[in-house]
Amino acid sequence: MIQLSKRLKTVASFVTVGKCVADIGTDHGYVPIYLVQNGIAPRVLAMDVNKGPILHANDNIEKYGLSNVITTRLSNGLREYNIGEAEAIVIAGMGGGLIVDILTESIEKWQNKAELILSPHSDTELVRRFLCDNHMTIVKETMLIDEGKYYTVMKAVYGESCYDTVEEYRYGKLLLEEKNPVLYDFLKKELSKKENIASLVKDANNEAAFRRVKEIEDDIAVVHKALQYFA
Repeated sequence: MIQLSKRLKTVASFVTVGKCVADIGTDHGYVPIYLVQNGIAPRVLAMDVNKGPILHANDNIEKYGLSNVITTRLSNGLREYNIGEAEAIVIAGMGGGLIVDILTESIEKWQNKAELILSPHSDTELVRRFLCDNHMTIVKETMLIDEGKYYTVMKAVYGESCYDTVEEYRYGKLLLEEKNPVLYDFLKKELSKKENIASLVKDANNEAAFRRVKEIEDDIAVVHKALQYFA
């Protein structure tokens, strides 16, 4: 049985059991192999923009004897994905901006047709706003630490979301409501970091510094509002 990192195992666990999956940016094909071996997905389409990862994925898939249920395909994002090939789409291991670009380019291929399992390494607020603006609702979300780094994993399905505040978009409404302990730790560190930055630039006497101080103060206010959920 293949072993995954804590982050990738969490990503895999968000897939609804029994759904066929398309893994975008599959790298070495570890997630598809894990999904099949653990009875989560009956079939997986493993896609990557580069030939090298596809070749490695093919080797691994053959090694575990799963070539009959895992198919690889060279594809830039979802460009080579065909509507209906999967019921769940996994995109992990890249920045939120790139995830949004991939989804925007091929919106007709997935909207109202598949659940999305996303794990952006950055710009999570951007991803949440994109989902809400495109009639997707986040039904499950978690935050974890893997090898000293913070990661967010979310599942979205077709439906309307109700996010009312900046802190809900920035840090995750579900995470705040559930008082996620990893998020709480992250928020405390964010607050300390931003307060330190503010103290370093507050005495600078130029317009750029004034704008930066205002931005940091606004960020600090959002962190404080987020921390109120844990009071």
